[in-house]
This record gives sequence, structure tokens and C-alpha cells, in this order.
Amino acid sequence: MTFAELLDSIGGMGRFQIIHVALLVIPVLMTASHNLLQNFSAAVPGHHCQIRVAANSTGGTNMTQRLSTKDLLRVSIPMDGEWEPEKCRRFVTAQWQLLNPNATLANGTEMETEPCTDGWTYDKSIFTNTIIMEWDLVCNLRTLGQMAQSIYMAGVLVGALLFGSLADRFGRKALLSWSYLQMAVSGTCTAFSPNFTAYCIFRFLVGMALSGIILNCMSLVVEWVPTNVRTIAGTVVGYCATIGQIVLAGLAYALPDWRWLQFTASMPFFIFFLYSWWFAESARWLVLSGKPDRAVQVLKKVAQINRKKEEGDKLNTEVLKSNMKKEMALAQSSYTLYSLVRTPNVRRISCCISSVWFATSFAFYGLAMDLQHFGFNIYLIQVAFGSIDIPAKLSAAIGMSFIGRRFTQAASVILAGLAILANIFVPRELKALRTSLAVLGKGCLASSFNCLYLYTGELYPTVIRQTGMGLGSTMARVGGIVAPVVRVTGEYFPYLPPIIYGTAPIISGIAAIFLPETLNVPLPDTIEEVERGTRARDLKNEDQKEKILLQTMGPAMLQES
Repeated sequence: MTFAELLDSIGGMGRFQIIHVALLVIPVLMTASHNLLQNFSAAVPGHHCQIRVAANSTGGTNMTQRLSTKDLLRVSIPMDGEWEPEKCRRFVTAQWQLLNPNATLANGTEMETEPCTDGWTYDKSIFTNTIIMEWDLVCNLRTLGQMAQSIYMAGVLVGALLFGSLADRFGRKALLSWSYLQMAVSGTCTAFSPNFTAYCIFRFLVGMALSGIILNCMSLVVEWVPTNVRTIAGTVVGYCATIGQIVLAGLAYALPDWRWLQFTASMPFFIFFLYSWWFAESARWLVLSGKPDRAVQVLKKVAQINRKKEEGDKLNTEVLKSNMKKEMALAQSSYTLYSLVRTPNVRRISCCISSVWFATSFAFYGLAMDLQHFGFNIYLIQVAFGSIDIPAKLSAAIGMSFIGRRFTQAASVILAGLAILANIFVPRELKALRTSLAVLGKGCLASSFNCLYLYTGELYPTVIRQTGMGLGSTMARVGGIVAPVVRVTGEYFPYLPPIIYGTAPIISGIAAIFLPETLNVPLPDTIEEVERGTRARDLKNEDQKEKILLQTMGPAMLQES
């Protein structure tokens, strides 16, 4: 009897598994909201310098009081190239002559300007308060908003590295509970940040917590459900992340003040922390960590909830160890990051798949964190960006099953890059077309993520599969950190960010062509098998290999949402 068969004997997908998965996926809705929260909390509203018309200026105070807001703006703020008020300059003195409809702007010497020394006036028709408005992160400080997102993504990277190793040492359940608490506390503290520095520090901690939740949530899902429903369970978790993106649009619309939005998105994690103590620790982890007695107790509890108490009473440590001989043998193997580049074929796989991970995440955040750029209602665009993931992930699943992993992977990133590049040639007036191309690109990137999790796990042999998945996940985090930095270059070269965002996926798609196809190919166990290019295996072991694949790829399946 394998461990998978042992799970089936104590209820399979019984009451415990259904409740367990349901309680694990509910927080995923809010983690997806946190991931893209800065689209709204750091939105940049229309703004211009505060108007200051001196009482002793030509026209005097009485004339100022008689002017409409539009006329007062005209005499106080210069216009930019698109006949919109300048965001960072104002006239030193009021230019009353501009009230004459026949006035020209030829005499520049009479219209000396100065920076916004008294602050800014913001358009509050959409957002009543954002971090941009509260701390005046505009003009000379405009890059700080993007820096805050990079700091958050750095927290996600550090959390993945830290909580991944700690979960292997202290268990999935303990780290998941801690991550819920850290998300609740740091998210709430973010809402009460007294300054921008504190905001960045707390957002970094939120990013760390998000990684801990994602990693351990998926581990507990795939390690407690039977093999034949793991794909469905992983899909449910993935679609919960998609729904979370749509929920975010509703929350942001209802709460236009960033502090209330941040607070509302963080408070539920206190509830998640309280009920997380009901979760059962992974029996696999307990056995592999030398705690078979606790594993037996947990399995008996699960059997009782599933109304299989009689089968649970038959369990003991000897039965459990005999069912996990292969897992224990694999756990004793020692491999390092160097194993990913030590041999030619594995090195080629590592280089190619890492480029795809980086480019997919890089372009994903380049699109998903720049919703204001398209000129449409930001809430509707957020709904569209979330909704496109539903058919996109389905298309990826169909493509992988019937066409092949390599073609689906390469096509998804290349199409995404072409959609992004095509937007460069679309006039800004055609907002619907520009938005449609962006939504198409984001959907293709969602397909790429969906394919990457499975494809990466199939490319690497069992002995270094988890290490390979970790490398891919790390490259994705790096892409998320770099993406906001590249967007800043648009302040100086407007077409540079879309060119970079579009070119990177195309290059990675070309690299993906050099990867081997894995459709209907048995999983390799050793590096030597990959180097020989021979993957024929005893089909009787296929169920066990599929179990190991799903166990190791599980923590990554949430994608970036």
C-alpha cells in the first residue's frame, strides 16, 4: 500500500478534506487583493500646484474672488503640451491677460514659473485619499510610488526564501498560522502608517507574509487530498486567486480611501489566524521529520472526522513508515543549487526555464500594476484583468493536454509580448483597442504561469525537482521587483517600458523552444536520466511519481495573483 492508498483508506476526499481545503482557500481571495492593492492605494490622481494669487497683484483680491475655478486655474497654472494644467509648475504672478480669449502665450518673459512650493491640489473625484496624495509623492518624488511596489516584491522574495526553509524545519501548519498573524498585524499597521518610510517597512512585511501563506497553503492542500483530485484542488486554489482580483475592484470602489482599503483587506487575517489552529499538520512532513507518532495521531483524527474510525484504529508507526519508504529514501538524497547547472542538459533547462519565469512575472507586473495608463475606469479594468484569467487558464490546460507543454508555453509568452508591443503603435485616442490588447497580453501571461508550474516540475528529475521549482519561483520574484523600476524609465523615454515589457517575453518564448517536450512522457527520477535523454520508466511507479510531482510543484501553483 502506498501513502496515497492509505489516505484513500481513511476517507479519501472525505469531510475533513472538503472542510480543510475550503478553510485554506478562503484566505487566498484576500492575498490576491493584497498583491495588487497598490493599484488603488498608490493611484496617482490629477493634480496641480496649489493656487496662490497675491493680494497686491494686478487685479487684486476682489477680482480673484469673482473668478470661476476654471479661470483662476488659467491665470495661475501654465498648460502643458496637451492643454492640461502643468503638474509641477505654477506662475510666479497671476497672468490676468490670459483671461482675454485672444491672448497668446508668445511672451514667455512675462510668465515666469516656479515649483509647487506650497503643495498640490488633487482631483478627489475617484480617490478620496491615496499615499500619493497624503505624502505628495509627485513631481520630484514621483518615483517613490514605484519604489514602494519594488520593496513589497522584495518582501515576497525574502518571504519565499525564509518561510520555505522554515516550513521544512517547523512544519506547514505553524508557519501558515504565523503568516496569517504577520499579514494581519503588518497589514493593519500599514493602514496606520504615519509616514512613507513606515508604509514601505510594513508593506515589506506584508509581502513576506504573503509568500508564507501561498507556500504553506498549497502544501497543506496537495498533501492532504488524494492524488486523483489534486489537479482539481490546485485549480480551485488558482481560481480563488483570480476571483480575489475581481473582489479587489469592488473593495477599492467601495473604499476610495487607501487607509480604509488597507485596513479592510487586512482584518480578515485575524480570523484566519484563529481558525488555522484547527488545521492538521501534514502527515508526510511529520514522518519525514522523524515524528511518526504525531503523524499517526493526526491520521486517526482525520479518519474519525471522515467516519472511518475503524480504519484509523489499525494505523501505527510501522504501517506508516512502510507506506512511505520511497519518500523517506528521496528525502535522504543531498543536492544543492549547483546541481541545476552542473550537467549540460539540466543546465540548458535551468537557463531556458528561468528566463521564462522571469519574463512572465516581469511583464505580468508591468501590465497589472499600471491600470491608470489606459485611461478607462480603473475599477472596470481591474475586473477585466481578473476575469481574463478564467478562460486563459482553461485554454492553457487544454493546450498542454492536447498540443504539448513546449508549444503552449512558448506561444503564450510570445503572444503576450506581441500584444504589449502592438500597443506602442495604437494611438492613445483608441482607448478600447489599447485596453483590449493589454487584457489579451495579461491573459496570455496568466496562461504562461499556469503552464510553467506543471512544465517546470516535469522537466526536472525527482531528486532536484523542488530545487528547480525554487529557482523558478525566485526568478519570478526578481521579475516582480524589476518591473516597477523599468516603469520609472517611462518618465524620460515614454516608449521604453512597453518595448522592454514586450521584448522580454518574446525572447523567453524563443528560449522555451529549446526545452524538451514532456507531454505523456514519464517523469525522470535522476539527473543521469535527463542527461541520457531516456525517460522510460516502469509504468507501475507512475502513480507514485505523479504524487511526488504534485507535492513538490504545489507551493508554486497559486501564481502571482
